[in-house]
Amino acid sequence: MPSLPTDFPQDLPADRLPALLRAMPKAELHMHIEGSLEPELIFALAQRNGVKLAYPNVEALRAAYAFTNLQSFLDIYYAGASVLLTEQDFYDMGMAYLEKAVADNVVHTEIFFDPQTHTARGVHIKHVIMGLHRACLVAEKRWGITSQLILNFLRHLSEDDAWLTLEQALPYSDYFSGVGLDSSEVGNPPEKFASVFAHCKNLGLRRVAHAGEEGPPAYIWGALDLLHAERIDHGVQAVHDAALVQRLKDERIPLTVCPLSNQKLQVFPDLADHNMPQLLAQGLVATVNSDDPAYFGGYVNDNFVQLFAATGMGVREAFQLAANSFEASFVPQERKDAWLSQLQQCFIQAARGA
Repeated sequence: MPSLPTDFPQDLPADRLPALLRAMPKAELHMHIEGSLEPELIFALAQRNGVKLAYPNVEALRAAYAFTNLQSFLDIYYAGASVLLTEQDFYDMGMAYLEKAVADNVVHTEIFFDPQTHTARGVHIKHVIMGLHRACLVAEKRWGITSQLILNFLRHLSEDDAWLTLEQALPYSDYFSGVGLDSSEVGNPPEKFASVFAHCKNLGLRRVAHAGEEGPPAYIWGALDLLHAERIDHGVQAVHDAALVQRLKDERIPLTVCPLSNQKLQVFPDLADHNMPQLLAQGLVATVNSDDPAYFGGYVNDNFVQLFAATGMGVREAFQLAANSFEASFVPQERKDAWLSQLQQCFIQAARGA
């Protein structure tokens, strides 16, 4: 397990930690691209596409971001996505997020997208995938950030609908690396999608799944045993099952945790009570991510800075979380090693006061 350079001080002065959190290289592995759609871009795309919105202006739409649970968030999330109609729209949305990621020193991101949100409105899946793929290519050439796309199935819909979506997507399978499962968790257990995930495994696609956000630890077991998930998105409820925690630790199964999302959706109403310190203390491969940053009040650096301020975690946890993000990514080991070297150099410079 990677660790801090041996000569690194036990801690930095509190006023220097936020700068280190922002400066350190990191990967983001749990970010829904539709959830990065800022109100300003929603209105710009609505105007371009002639879509009438239920809100008179940007301020009114932003004021509507008052969620009490996952479902109340999803209702407005799907409404916001209604402005996305053309390949250019998806490109513009992708570029807007990737530019913010670069500013947060994200060196690699694995982006979730929800094709069913768009195909249900008559948008061709090609426009979704190719617009996002083009943004990824341009961002890598322009800024050096690497990225992958992960197609998510909406769990509140049927498995038949997921099968149809996979069939529609397969002609463009060169442009996405894996599949996931998101949307309303409670009442939609992983086993609902066991057969389509088994087929995706046979196709060589990577597999992730939302589990243990609002749902119980049993949903995490199901995602592992029935969906053969290689990463668990959220997973914070795992701490309520000691056997599950031990399995996650032993098998190095990553958790892509989203602190500000957890706070906004009342999983942890007070960020100071977030269980990230406990996850790390138990040896789990936990990571920090932004989930739906336009809706939850912050991109990945905002999540780091606010979580650390609330919980009192320090430089060792910061290093571990960034290192975990590289370990959890779906890239070759040599690239992970290169990023880890960059991370170590960043911390060495911080220790010297650079």
